[in-house]
Amino acid sequence: MATRYCLEIVVLLLLLPISIAVNGVLPPKFFDVIKYGAVADGKTDNSQAFVRAWTEACAYGGRSRVKVPGGTYLLGSVSFEGPCNGSMAFVMKGTLKAPTNPQHFFTDTWIGFRYVDNLTVKGSGYLDGQGASAWQYNDCQNNPQCNPLPATMRFDFVTNSRVHHLRSINPKNSHLNLFACYNLNISYVRLMAPADSPNTDGIRIGSSTNIKISRAIIATGDDCVSMVSGTQNVDISGVTCGPGHGISVGSLGRSHEGEYVTGISVRNSTFIGSDNGVRIKTWAPSLYSVASNISFQDITMQNVKNPIVIDQQYCPLPHCLVGESAVQIENVTFKNIRGISSTKVAVNIQCSGARPCRNVKLININLGYNGTGPSMSMCSHVKGLSYGTQVPAGCL
Repeated sequence: MATRYCLEIVVLLLLLPISIAVNGVLPPKFFDVIKYGAVADGKTDNSQAFVRAWTEACAYGGRSRVKVPGGTYLLGSVSFEGPCNGSMAFVMKGTLKAPTNPQHFFTDTWIGFRYVDNLTVKGSGYLDGQGASAWQYNDCQNNPQCNPLPATMRFDFVTNSRVHHLRSINPKNSHLNLFACYNLNISYVRLMAPADSPNTDGIRIGSSTNIKISRAIIATGDDCVSMVSGTQNVDISGVTCGPGHGISVGSLGRSHEGEYVTGISVRNSTFIGSDNGVRIKTWAPSLYSVASNISFQDITMQNVKNPIVIDQQYCPLPHCLVGESAVQIENVTFKNIRGISSTKVAVNIQCSGARPCRNVKLININLGYNGTGPSMSMCSHVKGLSYGTQVPAGCL
């Protein structure tokens, strides 16, 4: 009787994996890049090994985890593509280093994720773009034939996903670039580059919806967060920005008609020594576009050059055309913004004469000037109201 019982137990154990597979529930599985030929010596190009690990993980039907152990890995331009058969995670414990050979610079991506649903990217390692080797080639402001430099990490058509506890330093271009993403949550990231590094946006968002950014530290050479055409429903909170060019909507209106950014909330954030604080910028002249339903609330400015800015004459090029912006800016609220401006004009709202800003609100603004005399505000072509404390004196 005991023998028969033991045999029944053995049969059940043998059948158990088959039963799990049939029910579509496979156990989590790690795909260690070392097992696919990666070498953590900081010299060997590990691109093929990483792609092989991703490809097998993507084909697995359960919860796949691409694992990058501790060590330093040289990695060329790679694209991790879906759709995959199960949820995916890229778990980075080691440091990834980008190439320094100029022959490998001119592409739009260093590490890319495309067409992936239910992705997690996380880890305690570093993404080192080694940007100092490439910044001299960033001459796009003066050279219309310039070649692109790669973003450190791109997310294209990525949905229902999370990025957290990443550290990125010295990108050749932006740190994180989002395009056509939906429902993406970014938190606990630290993005660092020198203040004079060109075009090193922290997080650049375009044509994406339902994006959440929280508890991030961003110190870089361009916008800490930039939201360009097609961006809607973005919630940004708990961000520390500086150095950098602030958190910006735009620029809009330069290339295509009908560009729009809508449903933006920036709150509970701190700006330290940045060139700008909260900013909306549009080209002039420009094509018709819309920036609407934007809120900047509960924000602290510490020695920020331009704490509150709407600039509808934006043009960083050496030779700018003369004309008015056709971008309609409307339903914008600046509320509970306090601190110190390092320039006398703390509130600067310069809207388009052809299409004035509508329904702009300044509520409880308290921005002093760290120089001689009081801070000032300047407004033109704007329709709106001021409520509560107004330092500097409101110009609406």
